[in-house]
Amino acid sequence: MNYEKRYLLTFLLLACSLVAMPYTLVIDAGHGGKDPGAMGNGAKEKNINLAVALALGKLVEQNCKDVQVVYTRKTDVFVELNERANIANRNKADLFISIHTNATAAKVGPQGTETYTLGMHRAADNLAVAKRENSVITLEAGYEQKYEGFDPNAIESYIIFDLIADKNMESSVRLADLIQKQFRSTAGRKDKGVHQAGFLVLRATSMPSVLIELGYINNAGEAAYLTSTAGVNALAKSIYNAFVAYKKSLTIDH
Repeated sequence: MNYEKRYLLTFLLLACSLVAMPYTLVIDAGHGGKDPGAMGNGAKEKNINLAVALALGKLVEQNCKDVQVVYTRKTDVFVELNERANIANRNKADLFISIHTNATAAKVGPQGTETYTLGMHRAADNLAVAKRENSVITLEAGYEQKYEGFDPNAIESYIIFDLIADKNMESSVRLADLIQKQFRSTAGRKDKGVHQAGFLVLRATSMPSVLIELGYINNAGEAAYLTSTAGVNALAKSIYNAFVAYKKSLTIDH
């Protein structure tokens, strides 16, 4: 190979290495299909989650041309919990956002949004939320083997989360903080804070990740807001604004 060809080949290889890889965001609409999630006041969690997820994805696709959006579901279908994380891992995602709607055992629920990261669930309320969201695995055939004996209702199963050193914790908490701030300022929602809990779907992802609880479906006022077009759009805009701020902070850090 002569000098000119070697030079050209070296130049092309260098140019290829400098091409920016797209930033991949995975948006996970919790529940779906045979799994309605929480229900209350005539509403189903799975529908709220999907509406906000699609609205969020549309905002990103329209305004962030360097971001590839991947959805774990775009329709009313059941996706197994481990497959949601697998989708993110297969696509080498840079960020995973799982969208949910909260509920309590009380007849009338409280108000407010919460954002969770993977971690130690010291508070009983945090553990209760994790148990409810993780219980979806019981709808999967052979879940005992698939999740290596994990029982979503046994506190002993959650000891493993205390032992996991999450290398993405700092980034996850940063995003969670931004989301909660936007829920306050953009959507005018009550801020119930950032928490840690043992969510299986977050444990299995290999990138920064958060799980959002949009509000309480067993609170009539919140259910009306969560199922309204204005509510869906405001919540999606809040998450979008937080995502943009988070992504910008990564550039500043580097």
